[in-house]
Amino acid sequence: MMKRMLTALSSMALVVPLVAADPPVPYPEGYRDWHHVKSMVIEEGHPLFEAFGGIHHLYANPQAVAGYAAGKFPDGAVIVFDLLEAVSADNAVTEGARKVVGVMHKDAKQYAATGGWGFEGFGGGDRTNRVVGDNAAGACFACHAPQKDHDYVFSRLRD
Repeated sequence: MMKRMLTALSSMALVVPLVAADPPVPYPEGYRDWHHVKSMVIEEGHPLFEAFGGIHHLYANPQAVAGYAAGKFPDGAVIVFDLLEAVSADNAVTEGARKVVGVMHKDAKQYAATGGWGFEGFGGGDRTNRVVGDNAAGACFACHAPQKDHDYVFSRLRD
């Protein structure tokens, strides 16, 4: 009896950390068909160039579009930060290789510790290459925290 109880408790010890961790942010399938929020280019000389240099496209699913309009994002809102290399040639800047697909996924209960947002980055756009993982608080949310008055979102919809 004691051996079964110890076996059960040791099994629970392996499961509890998995249950306690935030659920992984899903890859945003079909995001390039969502609402285009804006684009920008971060060039050499910008303080974020090393980490985020290149062409940025931001996309929002319908719930996120409603959140931009309301100023508060509902659960289910997803914002995608699609970062590509900027290639300059012949007096034109074009998209190069994808560097990362950054995702903000709103779920106030699941991601309460990070303002209700789950954060993930998919290196090279590869659905299996999670580059943020359990480091969302330090890698993403710390930077977004000053945007609390805008529900932790930097971007705004353009007319």
